[in-house]
Amino acid sequence: MKPSYAIIGCGRVGSALARHLSAAGYQPAAFSSRTWDSALQTAKAAGGEALVYESPWEASARAAVVFITTPDHSIAPVCQTIADNKGFQENAVVLHCSGALSSDMLSAAKHCGAVIGSMHPLQSFAAMTEANPFAGIKIAIEGDTAAVERASGMAADLGADPLSIRTEGKTLYHAAAVVASNYLVTLMRLSFQLLQASGVPQSEAYGVLKPLISGTLSNIEGVGIPDALTGPIARGDVDTVSEHLSAIRRLSETAADLYIRLGQATIEIGTAKGSLSKDAADRLNRLFNPSSAD
Repeated sequence: MKPSYAIIGCGRVGSALARHLSAAGYQPAAFSSRTWDSALQTAKAAGGEALVYESPWEASARAAVVFITTPDHSIAPVCQTIADNKGFQENAVVLHCSGALSSDMLSAAKHCGAVIGSMHPLQSFAAMTEANPFAGIKIAIEGDTAAVERASGMAADLGADPLSIRTEGKTLYHAAAVVASNYLVTLMRLSFQLLQASGVPQSEAYGVLKPLISGTLSNIEGVGIPDALTGPIARGDVDTVSEHLSAIRRLSETAADLYIRLGQATIEIGTAKGSLSKDAADRLNRLFNPSSAD
């Protein structure tokens, strides 16, 4: 029989875990949240005979695996409160699902004889859905050996692919996710702005760019970085880049600054690819940073 679990903090992630862990055969034991209604709704979604508690330590004491899925700033204080009230079973596995924080935030649980870890689904939980949001994704896991083993098994049972990372690398892992997801939105906003300024309606921007985006992602998957890089910097076309920069500056200095920063980073990729000559790279660097010229 698979172990029992408790959810402390019944927001979108906690609710999704409850629904799909129960579907995978784990036993819902207890739920606690900032509001009674959210805990009750999550308990109903999990099915079974799970109980709802106002105090988190009463809920956590009933389970072999405890998920603290509160907002990040509350994880350590909630864990401390539970530990102070002896709310963890000895040898319980205590996990949080923050992307930015390591398992160290749960160190108070060790005073009760528990093991700790983090289990971060590399997925957006912007909206509730009946579909399994864990299916086919990566779940980053770190922490004590016993916690990592348990979390890896749960991740696999959720339909995800466990991804083991170092505890000390958690911040850089999260930064990578921010760049890939959040900053991609920022990058696409810039692209949409430039396209709209060229005369393409904003409503059509995504449809115009989608095949190019998909093709680039496919190239990255197929040949990797830097070989996936194409375009004027990759081929050392300084004149085209200069024309881009002049046109963007007329539109927005902020947009031009971002184009420059991205261009400077892209020079390194073009050089690594071998398609960008040293002379062209030097000319591009002077274009992006005229003050560096001798």
